[in-house]
Amino acid sequence: MKGWFRRNAASAILDDTVHGTETATDTLQPEEPSSGEPILTVHNVERSFQVGGEKLHVLKSITMELRPQQLVMLKGRSGSGKTTLLNIIGGLDQPNRGEVLFRGHPFHSAGDDERTRIRRRDIGFIFQSFALLPLLSAWENVELSLRMAGTPKSEWKPRVQHCLELVGLGRRMHHRPFELSGGEQQRVAIAKAIAHRPCLLLADEPTAELDSQMGAQVMAVFRDIIRSERVTICMTTHDPTILEVADHVYEMVDGTFIS
Repeated sequence: MKGWFRRNAASAILDDTVHGTETATDTLQPEEPSSGEPILTVHNVERSFQVGGEKLHVLKSITMELRPQQLVMLKGRSGSGKTTLLNIIGGLDQPNRGEVLFRGHPFHSAGDDERTRIRRRDIGFIFQSFALLPLLSAWENVELSLRMAGTPKSEWKPRVQHCLELVGLGRRMHHRPFELSGGEQQRVAIAKAIAHRPCLLLADEPTAELDSQMGAQVMAVFRDIIRSERVTICMTTHDPTILEVADHVYEMVDGTFIS
């Protein structure tokens, strides 16, 4: 399912670029949550897939909340359902049953255009494989995110510089991905994901390709951007060594949460 997450997120980004900024008035109009109210709520969500002649139940009655400025981890082995859940939280997939409320509005039943608009404005994606364009510098990769989001051009330079400095790459801004270490590439990906000022970041195994030291650096960057950018981060992981930095951990086994 991880490849499915990457392909659909990439397709969503391309779709945003092609269609530009929407001006329709019949789309979701989320409001800023008051302090402590959930940004996103998942209630009794189920997701199944038809495999051959049988139905595979991947998510079973999942209920959870993502609150402002928290680092939430979905822990579990491969196949436990955590990536499928991340797809649904990000609007890349829809549940068979249950509800997903984004800032109090029904995200699970929103149309494609509505979900595209919410992703472009309010959600950032971070991938295990970094998802950087290899011929572009770190600066250009982050700037591309602002182009896609429809951010006014006058804001690009200060915002790109701020985001790259925030992740500790102030001196590496003009290097291309092949000139950067794995940890540095992931930090560029984080800068790219926060450039358009989302309120929610979704990260699929962001430390899986990194050694323990680089993984710790990425987690430190996550804590910094939660404070400075006032975002919520929900990430998947199977690495028990990073769980201690989370505000909340949901452990998944066979499509359900366990205590």
